[in-house]
Amino acid sequence: MDLTESRKENNASTVTQFVLLGFSDLPNLQGFLFGMFSIMYLIILIGNGFIIVITRIDPALHKPMYFFLANFSSLEICYVSVTLPRILYNIGTQNRNISKLACATQTCFFLMLGATECFLLAVMSYDRYVAICNPLQYPLVMNSFKCIQLAAGSWLGGIPVQIGQTCQIFSLHFCSSNQINHFFCDLPPILKLACGNTFVNELSVYLVAILFAAFPFMLILASYSKIIATILMLPTATGQTKAFSTCSSHLLVIFLFFGSAAVTYSRTKSTHSPETDKLFSLFYTIVTPMFNPLIYSLRNKDVIAALRKLLIGKKNKLLCTNF
Repeated sequence: MDLTESRKENNASTVTQFVLLGFSDLPNLQGFLFGMFSIMYLIILIGNGFIIVITRIDPALHKPMYFFLANFSSLEICYVSVTLPRILYNIGTQNRNISKLACATQTCFFLMLGATECFLLAVMSYDRYVAICNPLQYPLVMNSFKCIQLAAGSWLGGIPVQIGQTCQIFSLHFCSSNQINHFFCDLPPILKLACGNTFVNELSVYLVAILFAAFPFMLILASYSKIIATILMLPTATGQTKAFSTCSSHLLVIFLFFGSAAVTYSRTKSTHSPETDKLFSLFYTIVTPMFNPLIYSLRNKDVIAALRKLLIGKKNKLLCTNF
């Protein structure tokens, strides 16, 4: 079967359809991979969905911190749904074709949601900064209107630039091959297929990464440097431990997301290794969204208390129904 559709244009063969190789180099593990990714997808949907529901129904969690956490869980569901269903489809059907338009659409949504994640992590760190460093002003600064503004800005802020970047990348000629050695349409493996000099395109990727990843990360570092300094000045060890516990979950998520993404996007086209790209991409596209509910729920006393209250309420309701 011919997997390439092409036309002659300016003496170059321009690819109009791609092939996502994904994990095709592991033919004996296709069934295992399909099962593993299906389970991971269910865990992500159920875990993040649980956080969204419990922060809505429990009045004790109607606070800015949990408002942003619910937004973050909603984002993780959207973020992983851009890539995982396509992975499952490719493995299940063994049909790895994807049109150029579908590939560009996947890339665009992936970049927009990735920018949202960077902004939202920065907003969550700002929320912790105000709560710990300026506790008396916290209700005034982080009022409901301000929280909605910050959340909306995080969701919408990256859309225009990422649409422009996607159009720029996919306007290139892809003449050498149509095989993307990756499990989704990510920028590094796509740029590797482009003809000619892609220096300007690589430069634009770095500039956008600085704007939407490095800049939020610097804000996070600034927030946490002041947070840590404030915590260390607390008079009791108990107070320090409590303050650190409220931030440790967020810091762990930041390390997983920014660390793996930085390795993938900070290298030049010539130094990219498909196997390394796949490994690190798995972290920030699938592994981090899967562990987020566990990180935030198991390390958060308020969420655990809300869960106990929910389970006890359901148990009592069931007992009353039986009697």
